Amino acid sequence: MAIILPKLPYAYDALEPYIDTETMTIHHDKHHATYVANVNAALEKHPEIGDDLEALLADVDSIPTDIRQAVINNGGGHLNHALFWELLSPEKQEPTTQVLAAIEEAFGSFDEFKAAFTQAATTRFGSGWAWLVVNENGKLEVLSTANQDTPISQGKAPILALDVWEHAYYLKYRNVRPDYIKAFFDVINWEKVAELYSKATK
Repeated sequence: MAIILPKLPYAYDALEPYIDTETMTIHHDKHHATYVANVNAALEKHPEIGDDLEALLADVDSIPTDIRQAVINNGGGHLNHALFWELLSPEKQEPTTQVLAAIEEAFGSFDEFKAAFTQAATTRFGSGWAWLVVNENGKLEVLSTANQDTPISQGKAPILALDVWEHAYYLKYRNVRPDYIKAFFDVINWEKVAELYSKATK
C-alpha cells in the first residue's frame, strides 16, 4: 500500500499572519507531495520491506542499501512534514500542565526551553529541523537534525518539530530565520504535543 499525502488539518490560510498562505500551499502541495512520490518510488523497488516508515527509519541498516538514502531523505521528509502539520494550530494554545511540568523539570523554565529550542533552530546550518524529543531515558531534550533526518533514527520520540528549510519560511521572512522561529511559538498545537508526550512516556 502506497504512502499517501495527508490533507492539512486546517485551511491553507489558517496560520496567517504567522505562516502565509502561499508558503503553506507550496510547502504542502509541492514539497511534501514530492517526498511522498519519491519514497513510494523507492519502496516499490523492495516490496518485501513494507512501508512502515517509522519502523524502517528506526533501523536504517535494515533498509536495502540501494534505496537507503532515498528512504532516509524522502521517508523522513514525509514523516517530518506529516508531524509538522499536526503540530501547528490556528488557535493560540498554552502548554498543558503535564507538558509544562516536564519542560520545567528538563530545562528549568519554559523560557529556558524556548531559548534552547530557538538556539537549535537558529544555529542549524543549512537545511534541517529543530526538535523537542523524549529521549531514551524518558526525559525531554532539544536537538536539531540535518536535511530530513528524523530523531526516530536516534531512538528518540519527537513531540515538537520546526522545519527550518528555507522553503518553510523564505517567501514571508526572507533570510530572517529568527523571526520565523519567533512566529512559530504563536501557532504551536500544544494539545498535540501533550498527546505525543503521553504516548512516548507510557
